[in-house]
Amino acid sequence: MKEERLTGKGIVKTYGKKDVLHNVDLELEKGKIYGLIGRNGAGKTTLLSILSAQNPATKGTVDYNGMPVWENREALDHICFSREINPVNNSKANGYRAKDYLKAASIYMPGWDQEFADRLVKEFELDVKKRAAKMSKGMLSMITIIIALASKADYTFLDEPVAGLDVVMREYFYRTLLEEFTNSGRTFVISTHIIEEAADVFEEVIMLDKGNVILKENTQELLGRARHISGLAENVDRASAGLLTFHEETMGRSKGVTVLLKEGEKIEGGTELSVQPMNLQQVFVALCGKNEN
Repeated sequence: MKEERLTGKGIVKTYGKKDVLHNVDLELEKGKIYGLIGRNGAGKTTLLSILSAQNPATKGTVDYNGMPVWENREALDHICFSREINPVNNSKANGYRAKDYLKAASIYMPGWDQEFADRLVKEFELDVKKRAAKMSKGMLSMITIIIALASKADYTFLDEPVAGLDVVMREYFYRTLLEEFTNSGRTFVISTHIIEEAADVFEEVIMLDKGNVILKENTQELLGRARHISGLAENVDRASAGLLTFHEETMGRSKGVTVLLKEGEKIEGGTELSVQPMNLQQVFVALCGKNEN
């Protein structure tokens, strides 16, 4: 039996004369939690909106098990993109209550689990009668989380789900997410700027930089081959020669550099060098940040 997949090929998105996404190829397998990380403006929300057919691609295709997702209800029944709610002044959305958003989701999503939604409302202590204009950022995030989890969609995307939540509710979200993932085998893609806190949840990480997917890899395997080398510049240069390097930093005669080792590669340098493992946030900064020379 063919494994379920959501596949984007050659995705380009242009606004005016600016390309936000550049020929993106991305395959999402069923039964994984992906972390989608990138700087502001990298194209994360745009990519998720195209993969879920909320936004048309300028070029390229998106298929669910070989079926196009655009204007195809059969495919879209398996996909949920629960995006940030941002009420603005004089917007009709300001008058919506939490229960209005949940009701709409229950109608649209065929797999909706009302019992699960009711449990999450209770655990989050969410006032479902409160209007969006009166809600805090954290309350709005709670709505998006409840919609995402209770949708029961095979492919579920969340955009900045923990924005505004306190540490207790963030922990509750991650715990509940993992429980649902374990019980259901659903695929989740989580876009977030709070990288290190969520790193242990991500089975795979997708890095998006300036509209390009620059990396898609198992998180632990990525961290297993990432190292930061520092010491005298000539020693660092000698140790990193021939290796894949990023984010050079120099200060006087000292230097630091990030390396991603390939299979079989080692760092030779001896005691005059400091070679340290890296966390996911540090790797992200090294690959998508600015050099500090």
